[in-house]
Amino acid sequence: MAFKLPFFSSAVTLPCGAYFSPGDTCLHAILQSLQAARKSLKICVFTISDDRITAEILAAHRRGVNIQLLTDNEKLFDKGSDIKQLAHAGIPVKIDNTANHMHHKFAIIDQKYVLTGSYNWTRSAALYNHENVLVTADSKVVAGYCKEFNRLWQEMTVFR
Repeated sequence: MAFKLPFFSSAVTLPCGAYFSPGDTCLHAILQSLQAARKSLKICVFTISDDRITAEILAAHRRGVNIQLLTDNEKLFDKGSDIKQLAHAGIPVKIDNTANHMHHKFAIIDQKYVLTGSYNWTRSAALYNHENVLVTADSKVVAGYCKEFNRLWQEMTVFR
């Protein structure tokens, strides 16, 4: 599957909307959002095990996008988890070291868009699960997610 946004050096407008799985619409919304990032990506997800998503995060990293990744400490040891690969590529990763799960699933794109929803960033979410993704440019929503991300970034532990 080749799903690519044209590469523009300036800001890209993302189509805001609601997307549902099973099927590829949630995955496409995530890939398009990652491809649209020009300056920053703040990713806060329970886990990442879909190689298509990982490839787009790595591509953004190679483009010079400043990426920060928050994830759950237990899920990074799951079979198929791509978190270690992303950390080894030089992407700053922080993990939740509490007894609870960091269960968020959101990304902030260039501090202008938020992608959020129940969709786990896994293959099974696209293939089998009833999941959702919402992309919005509502400035109040973006500000709220930025505040939460920054709070968690300060609390969590650097993954080494």
